[in-house]
Amino acid sequence: MPKLALIRTIKPKNNDARREHRNVVLTVCSPLPSTSIRAKQVQNLFLSLALHEDTLMPPQPSQPELIHINDLLTVLVRSFLQSAPFGILRRTRMLKAQHNEFITHTGPGTPMGELFRRYWMPALLTEELPSNDCPPVRVKLLSERLVAFRDSKGRYGLIDEFCAHRGVSLWFGRNEECGLRCPYHGWKFDVTGQCLEVPSEPVESGFVRKIKLKSYPLVERGGILWTYMGPPERRPPLPEWEFAMVSDEQRFVSKRFQQCNWLQAMEGGIDSSHVSWLHRDNINKDPLFKGAKGNRYNMGDMMPAFEVVESAGGLYIGARRNAEEGRYYWRITQWVMPSFTMIPPRGGHTVHGHFWIPIDDENCWAWSYDFHPIRRITDAEREAMKLGKGIHVLNRPGTYFPVANKDNDYLINREAQRRGDTYSGVEGIAMQDASLQESMGPVVDRSQENLVSCDNGIIMARHRLIRAAKELADRGVTPPGVDVAHQRVRSASVILPPEQAFKDAAREALTVRAGVAPASV
Repeated sequence: MPKLALIRTIKPKNNDARREHRNVVLTVCSPLPSTSIRAKQVQNLFLSLALHEDTLMPPQPSQPELIHINDLLTVLVRSFLQSAPFGILRRTRMLKAQHNEFITHTGPGTPMGELFRRYWMPALLTEELPSNDCPPVRVKLLSERLVAFRDSKGRYGLIDEFCAHRGVSLWFGRNEECGLRCPYHGWKFDVTGQCLEVPSEPVESGFVRKIKLKSYPLVERGGILWTYMGPPERRPPLPEWEFAMVSDEQRFVSKRFQQCNWLQAMEGGIDSSHVSWLHRDNINKDPLFKGAKGNRYNMGDMMPAFEVVESAGGLYIGARRNAEEGRYYWRITQWVMPSFTMIPPRGGHTVHGHFWIPIDDENCWAWSYDFHPIRRITDAEREAMKLGKGIHVLNRPGTYFPVANKDNDYLINREAQRRGDTYSGVEGIAMQDASLQESMGPVVDRSQENLVSCDNGIIMARHRLIRAAKELADRGVTPPGVDVAHQRVRSASVILPPEQAFKDAAREALTVRAGVAPASV
């Protein structure tokens, strides 16, 4: 009979050197009862625990204090069914400091930075470069300072911000005659970063041909200018997210500056359990959410059970709440690596989701999209989105910096909080999330966390990210989510009988189907 063992190191208290470290071995000896829980769930649980500083290995009878727990699997099953997948293993330690640094740092040469550089990432909205020869725009991604411009022929360029001569910012440059000219000494560069003119040097010297700035491709799709910052020979096909493939009338996209590391922002996006608390007053009031039957399940069951399953590109994160006649209301979020999410829809409303793109290690861009695959967005819906309803925000005019922000305490209204108008006192779903995520500090110390059952999606996402970054660095393995097939996904909200696994029962609903409405309650 196959066995798994979880080896846990028990450290001495109070740093008492006279006490030795002890290993406790928990051994699973029972067969897997398929009617209660699938083997993959147990495997994922052990992988999650192993990531957080425990070690999976075959049982070894020679280990001190060996504890054979033949019914441990039964305990695990009960724990899953009671929404407490850690059960008796709740004391699992959290992410070590070095792993936290590994997963949050995305600058050049870092493992996670190299991972991000294998994907097409949103860099700008097309509205930011609205016409040929318009002013250039500063861009900072993955700790690299760049400048974007649109030349006289409509070609987009994303090049190093600083002139190759003496380091002047080309944001001050003149965008003219198919190139960006530095105003300091007149050096001119095209959209590929190639130097076109060095006025002080004779043309016949050939000096100009030797000068080229770092550059990245910049391509328009779905109202967004996308860039790829990885090795040119590994450049993947253009992204095929469904929201980017529908017509302009069916889509709305916005972005906002967020003052924290990308990971703590993204982890908020895959945490469905907070909705019934932080956003409880928005579900039935926000024009982009209200009226959906599923809203009452959200508010009627404040202890959702979670089931997280690996997908080809990331994770299916299922949040289960009680519905009528013993059935379950499932909200299934799509997370596709490294930072794409699609939130389950509500009623006949639009589908929405996010990208979180690192600016540097302490700031990120929160991209938000709404779309509907079979109808246009109504004028009322579009106006609500522009006013910061749903998952969008109201930005300062001419910027992508929220009106409510850290400097003004997010315009918190304690009277509205007391009255119950908003649970946290902050208005708007997006800023309710951002205010709390930013309150953790620029990069949260995950070694101090105490994670519980509803955090299993977050734990597994960390595991997949770390594993993919290591496989890319060690063996050059293409990470999940690069393949466009991994991008043709949908979120879903469905009602299912208790004996049906959501991944199987909602299989069709979780993939793009042309001309078919999203599965929604």
